[in-house]
Amino acid sequence: MKALISNDDGITSSGILASKKAVENLCDTYVIAPETQQSGIGHALTLFEPLRVNKYTLRDGSPGYGVSGTPTDAVTIGLFEIMDEKPDIMISGINVGFNIGKAELTTSGTIGAAIEAATFGIPTIAISQEVMRDDIKFENGQVKIDFDFAGKMLNKLTKIVLKKGLPEGIDLLNVNVPADPLDEEFEVAKLGKRMYCPVVQQRLDPRGKPYYWIDGEPYEFDEPGSDGYELRKKQKTTITPLKIDLTADMNPLKEWFD
Repeated sequence: MKALISNDDGITSSGILASKKAVENLCDTYVIAPETQQSGIGHALTLFEPLRVNKYTLRDGSPGYGVSGTPTDAVTIGLFEIMDEKPDIMISGINVGFNIGKAELTTSGTIGAAIEAATFGIPTIAISQEVMRDDIKFENGQVKIDFDFAGKMLNKLTKIVLKKGLPEGIDLLNVNVPADPLDEEFEVAKLGKRMYCPVVQQRLDPRGKPYYWIDGEPYEFDEPGSDGYELRKKQKTTITPLKIDLTADMNPLKEWFD
């Protein structure tokens, strides 16, 4: 069996190496990811610039491929150029920081990579880990985060997906691991309202002209049963089933025209 592993944090991210380590006892792994940080790029595809692929040696000595584009570009090149056959599973992550709520989900490069694989019928897992500021350490100039628990949960879920596939009507799974988990169980949760409340900061450059930073404050996760509530308030590892078909109920629209 084969697994394609990608992300939006880049080929040198410690999270993607943690994903590889978590599942390499289950299948052959192909690590193919953007060369640079691509958070917030969503499902963008590069159409008007050439893409380059460079071979990398990951920190564990194994090979990987860095793509000079978006997470979607990396998955596309992985599927149609580097791998000789369709993988049995695709894993996007482990992302540094959670990916929750329906408002921000389409902007996530982690989810963007997962969606691209899922459109080709590949069972797909997007996995992210909540990270508190105090959890971030640096070692030899690299960000060092403990992904051991997230890796354990990913291994458990990958075993199930490889054995059973995904349930009917589900295209991919969005998994979020809390910074301080209470147990080793998955909590099935719906998408919450949003991850952040947008904050736009205006500043002045040295010439006095305004420029802007888009930032955000964490949303109040007050909806029981939602991914944000279960993750942040109950410290549960959440798993949310997603489908690509965004078509709403068509009957109200048909009646609207009558």
